[in-house]
Amino acid sequence: MDTGTSQRDDQQQAAQRRRKELLEAADRVVLRDGPDASMNAIAAEAGITKPILYRHFGDKGGLYRALAKRHTDALLASLRAALDAPNDRRERVEATLDTYLAAIEARPQVYRFLMHPAEDAPQAEQGFDIGRHSAPVLRRLGEELAKVITEQLDLGPDGTRVARVWGHGIVGMMHAAGDWWLRERPCTRAELVRHLTDLLWGRLTMVDDRIGAPRT
Repeated sequence: MDTGTSQRDDQQQAAQRRRKELLEAADRVVLRDGPDASMNAIAAEAGITKPILYRHFGDKGGLYRALAKRHTDALLASLRAALDAPNDRRERVEATLDTYLAAIEARPQVYRFLMHPAEDAPQAEQGFDIGRHSAPVLRRLGEELAKVITEQLDLGPDGTRVARVWGHGIVGMMHAAGDWWLRERPCTRAELVRHLTDLLWGRLTMVDDRIGAPRT
């Protein structure tokens, strides 16, 4: 490897480490301030100026997308583990719903930052459209769930399309029900999981597992 290539690799690794440090600083501010987290506060937490923060992420939308990917990756890994567990199908459904609800319950400020706009955003950030940025998070969750459904359930010749309908529908249900539950706490998490599983269960009992899919 020549000296120029080695230097470029070192610079890329240093930039990746710095980006990770800045995301961790942003996470700390989001955990404290939720949707009110501002670029000024994040820059201060990281010990840098806002122009340097912009250099790494462009604007608040760029920072949001980086944080969303970070948290969505972690959530998807947890959901996949619940779906792939060698339990019976109802237990896997309950575990998947509970994993999602547990995640938003454990870090409600992160959830609110990702899904709800600040009511009093700084003047420079009032044009930030949370809906335009949060919708791709839900679409990604829906597509990933559809892939798992396709892998695990035999839905017939039109299975891929049906799996996408189910994937996005289930994610929409989880998001709407979870958002309402997190705000009002009308029941325990376990009760909500049971009721949502009951809602899903009818059609799920009518299809066969694919060969090799997780089961008891």
